Amino acid sequence: MKNLLSIQDELSSGSLRLPNIVEQYINTIEEKNGTVNAIVSMDADHARKQAANIQKKIDNGTAGQLAGSIVAVKDLICEKGKKVTCSSNILRNFESVYDATVIEKLAAEDALFIGRANMDEFAMGSSNENTIHGPATNPHNSEYVTGGSSGGSAASVAAGMCNFSLGSDTGGSIRQPASYCGVVGLKPTYGRVSRHGLVAFASSFDCIGPFANSVEDAAVMLEFLSGQDPMDQSSSDRPIDTYRNAVGNDEKLTIGVPNEYFGEGLDEEIRTKIEEQLKQLEAAGHKIKSINLPHTDYAIATYYILATAEASSNLARYDGIRYGHRADFEEVEEELKNEQIALEKRLKAATGEEHQQLLEKIEKADSPLIRLYKNSRTEGFGKEVKRRILLGTYVLSAGYYDAYYAKAQKVRRLIKEDFNKAFADVDVIVSPTAPTTAFKLGSNQDDPVQMYLNDIYTISANLAGICGISVPAGSHSNGLPFGIQFMADSFKEQNILRAGRAIENLQG
Repeated sequence: MKNLLSIQDELSSGSLRLPNIVEQYINTIEEKNGTVNAIVSMDADHARKQAANIQKKIDNGTAGQLAGSIVAVKDLICEKGKKVTCSSNILRNFESVYDATVIEKLAAEDALFIGRANMDEFAMGSSNENTIHGPATNPHNSEYVTGGSSGGSAASVAAGMCNFSLGSDTGGSIRQPASYCGVVGLKPTYGRVSRHGLVAFASSFDCIGPFANSVEDAAVMLEFLSGQDPMDQSSSDRPIDTYRNAVGNDEKLTIGVPNEYFGEGLDEEIRTKIEEQLKQLEAAGHKIKSINLPHTDYAIATYYILATAEASSNLARYDGIRYGHRADFEEVEEELKNEQIALEKRLKAATGEEHQQLLEKIEKADSPLIRLYKNSRTEGFGKEVKRRILLGTYVLSAGYYDAYYAKAQKVRRLIKEDFNKAFADVDVIVSPTAPTTAFKLGSNQDDPVQMYLNDIYTISANLAGICGISVPAGSHSNGLPFGIQFMADSFKEQNILRAGRAIENLQG
């Protein structure tokens, strides 16, 4: 795959024309998407019009710095006039009335948006199987998952349907599918990229980031995604670095290897190949240092307490009243009427304690409005989203707040302190991106805990708010790719880009 800078050189010289490039991507989507199912909507005619307009700018020398980038957008990032379904029935027909900040920024530099990418419903999942659009499948083997929740974004790049895509990362949702699909996926530091226009899953974890075919391309895209946004008070005002310069910087790094990330549960072949690459990095002059992150064992539990708590709060707005799916009100009224008639019939025949219980049930019966809420949410949300809403509501309830939510916040601070101590001695921390390669479609659907464990190496970066990148590290004997992950301290994206480029150099 050509990188963006080489494409731009050819566009400038006239040896390539953007409409021809876009036509190739449209053809690839039409050819492959029936199997891969990465793109859930595409307006080919609009893409062709975008290409013609940008080509005019290229011809007269006024094109933006991202002309030549063809971008798929995860279906929870708002694009004006386009459906933003979040792969959920509750938003199946919702159309955005504004652009997310990241869309505005890329459009200002003449990026071309080719389609909406499949995902797990409301970004809740690790396989891209929890979706109203049907599961996305791995471009390397259609019997296997893409990873999630940004599975469509990763697969669209891997399948050659675009040269960039946007995803979101709450607990590894960029890095894990990047590993499974064999592409580069970058999670920026929390606050580095505006979240305005991103439909929230867990607000203190969510990050928008790019997928690309190379570390250099990811670096270029990150430059234009980054920066403070008055529409997002959590965005940082730190200066934006010229990230592409980090890719060409061959200054040697100190790489921390956490004992906790190379223990039980890691596929032996992945372990061996990553250890071999670390030896090669050491031979090239990088320093490899063993470190400890002692609170790693608590990361999964901490994450799923805090993230589900935030999800239950964020998803409370989907009530069927203001926007999104609404249950049929006439059916609600009929349902309540039939329930009332049935209860009154039982009441006439009941005596004693049963009679009293039925009276209490009639007294506490739902109002039409409450039942409308219940039916709208029951019909609109899928199984995994319901599971996480229930978990989050439970840990926030009066009797369990201190025992679970408050304690998890304290553990989150300890995990952050682990990273602070480590980064006092190392530039980056290395790990596998995931413990295995992609698993077969349907194999983990009935075991949510096993599904959650797929994010064991990625979750800590979101808990700590630091940056991370997954870079292809080779192919397994089963024919599927796997990734290597580098994490760096907050706003040290240059370090993960340098480390990722070092891995690319090993592979030639």
